[in-house]
Amino acid sequence: MKIAALYSGGKDSNYAVLWALEQGHEVVLVNMQPQEDSMMFHHPNIKWCEMQSEAMQLPIKTFKTTHETELEDLKNALIDTDCEGLVTGAVASIYQKSRIDKIANDLGIEAFSPIWHKDSHFLKHMLEIMEVYFVAVSAQGLEREWLAKRYLPQHVDNLLKLNPPINVFLEGGEGETFVADAPFFKKRIEIDKWDIRWENICGKAIIEQAHLVDK
Repeated sequence: MKIAALYSGGKDSNYAVLWALEQGHEVVLVNMQPQEDSMMFHHPNIKWCEMQSEAMQLPIKTFKTTHETELEDLKNALIDTDCEGLVTGAVASIYQKSRIDKIANDLGIEAFSPIWHKDSHFLKHMLEIMEVYFVAVSAQGLEREWLAKRYLPQHVDNLLKLNPPINVFLEGGEGETFVADAPFFKKRIEIDKWDIRWENICGKAIIEQAHLVDK
C-alpha cells in the first residue's frame, strides 16, 4: 500500500515511518510547513526535513500552510500525494488525531496511528533505537540546558518526576524533537552548529549547520 507519512522530523513521526516500512508499505513523506507555531504541525527546524528525507532515501513532498487553512491544506496535500493510507505519530492529542482521522475518512483512505496511547516504557524503546534531540521546550522543569540535548531513555524517568507533571512524549506542547538517526536511515545527520534562543520559560534550538555522514 502507498502510504503518506505526516512527517515533522521529530521522534513520533519518524517512528511512524519505521512502522510503515516494517509493514511493507511504500512510504512518501508529507511535510507540512507552518509559517508560525501550530497545534497541528511542528515548526522549529522544519527545513531540515529535506536532509532527513535524503538520509533515509525516501521521497518527500513539502507544502506550506497557515493556521487558518492547515486542515484544508493537509487534505489537498494528501490528494496530491495520491496515497491509499496515512500514518501519523499521534500519541495522545485528540485534537490532532480526530482532525486527521476525519480528513482520511473524507478521502476514503486508511489512517494509522501506531504509537497512539503508548506508554513511557515504549518511549524508552523509541529513544534507544533513534538519535533524538530537544529542539524546543516550553514547560516548567524543562530549562535552557535541555535545548540541543540528546533525549535519552534515562531522561524519561526524571521527567516523569516533574511537578507539575508533563507529557514525556512532549505532545502537549511541552517540547519538540529532531531525529538525527534511526534504524531505517541510510546515513546519519551530524549537527555541526546550533542557535539557542531562550525567552522566559520557552526556548528553541535552531539547527544552523548539519551534514550527512556514513553509518
